[in-house]
Amino acid sequence: MKRNILIHPDPRLKKVCAPVPDLSDDLRRLADDMLETMYDAPGIGLAAPQVGVLSRLIVLDCVKEEGAAPRPLAMFNPEILAASDETSTYEEGCLSIPDQYAEVTRPAEVEVEWIDRDGNPQREVFTGLWATCVQHEIDHLDGKLFIDYLKPLRRQMITRKMVKLKRERARASA
Repeated sequence: MKRNILIHPDPRLKKVCAPVPDLSDDLRRLADDMLETMYDAPGIGLAAPQVGVLSRLIVLDCVKEEGAAPRPLAMFNPEILAASDETSTYEEGCLSIPDQYAEVTRPAEVEVEWIDRDGNPQREVFTGLWATCVQHEIDHLDGKLFIDYLKPLRRQMITRKMVKLKRERARASA
């Protein structure tokens, strides 16, 4: 089931999320809903707070090559164990900040540990777009948005655009 994606500014997007104590069918369903929502948007990552759930759950799929098999990942309680000194810069966007993009520099490689949807511990080293995406989504779990990496003036400008967008959407649905 597709979920509504919260648009910045929304206080839920700035909250630190609680760890998932144990996997339930409801949480697995949430992960499935989030993947459906992410693919439909379309996006390459989505964090639970973006759909109003303050739990440490992210989904991502950074496979972009035409004809390549998708690789949907659901990560419960993801944690960055190590990050490279080397950095990379990507133009990032966010489903909670539609049509706004900015270059963000992050570690080029990260080792991440998480629990998969079957309750098994996983660990993997991510590079390239996958590394950027997993860090962006984990940031969401800590109440941090990609615009928080920008200079204050640029961040305020984007926030004002989002306030205007939310007003327009509210008027359109009224």
